[in-house]
Amino acid sequence: MEKGKMECVMAMDYAQGWDQWKGKFKDAVKIGRKFGLSDETIKTMSTKIGDYLATKLCAKTKEEELMKEMWTVATPEERKVLAGVVFKIIDK
Repeated sequence: MEKGKMECVMAMDYAQGWDQWKGKFKDAVKIGRKFGLSDETIKTMSTKIGDYLATKLCAKTKEEELMKEMWTVATPEERKVLAGVVFKIIDK
């Protein structure tokens, strides 16, 4: 990689699309609950993952672009809310 260029994560390449990504996140929540993690702990971890992805994600889809843009302009408190909303989406 050229020096000075940001390395990035191709999240949707890994998950192969928005629906598959949500499925993988849902599976991760189930595993976390199985090991005794509370929903609040999972949401806190989701916020930390969101922080990481916002700096490392190469947005390739409309969903990725929207999530990255919202996360970038959000305050830390708003990011917690966004993480909670995503959690609700996959937990239904």
